[in-house]
Amino acid sequence: MTGREPGDEEDTDALRVVLADDHPVVRTGLAALLESVRDGTPRVRVVGVAASGREAVRAAVTLRPHVVVMDIRMPDLNGIEATREIGRVAPRVAVLMLTMVEEDDSVFAAMRAGALGYVLKGAGQDEIVRAIRAVAAGEAIFGPGVARRVLGQLSRPPDRPDPCPTLTPRERDVLALIADGQPNSTVATRLGLSPKTVSNHMSAVLAKLGVADRAEAAAWAREAGLGPTPEP
Repeated sequence: MTGREPGDEEDTDALRVVLADDHPVVRTGLAALLESVRDGTPRVRVVGVAASGREAVRAAVTLRPHVVVMDIRMPDLNGIEATREIGRVAPRVAVLMLTMVEEDDSVFAAMRAGALGYVLKGAGQDEIVRAIRAVAAGEAIFGPGVARRVLGQLSRPPDRPDPCPTLTPRERDVLALIADGQPNSTVATRLGLSPKTVSNHMSAVLAKLGVADRAEAAAWAREAGLGPTPEP
């Protein structure tokens, strides 16, 4: 259900917040927590609640909050889909994810959808309020655990492009063993193939790589990281 909190006084200097969560107890508890904060500026004022993704989108349009505090697991539209829709219909409204979901895929999906912050439920009152104020000011913010995961992902080297995407998985298996210096008979035994089948796979590999013989294929594979690097 979407609407203004009962008894909430008008406060033009406050940060207007909508709470979107499908659990009434969570909405009530979070509203009480935010309304109890009197230190710091601007004050946070809960102007509405939403129990589904679609209600969150409607609240963003009709109540014009500064921030929607959004759970990911929501009926109708999940939090990520709702965030994306809010970015389309109410682009000035910032979204802060407040959720139990901490998988990398969900974090990055939320960021791609337009969320400015991602904080896990269980965060302290000060952390949540600080996050709301930050995203309202246009800053990106993550809870400590989420920040470590994001930084870890960003620090990973990029995946190497596939040097020869036309090779089949079985052809790669054959090539890797050839790069390891194995004769066709050993390749056949290890892969459970006939020597003739190994020879056919090898012919296909040579054609796809554009090399003349198995020695060149083995060198290509080692350089591309598909086989062991020879000892110096």
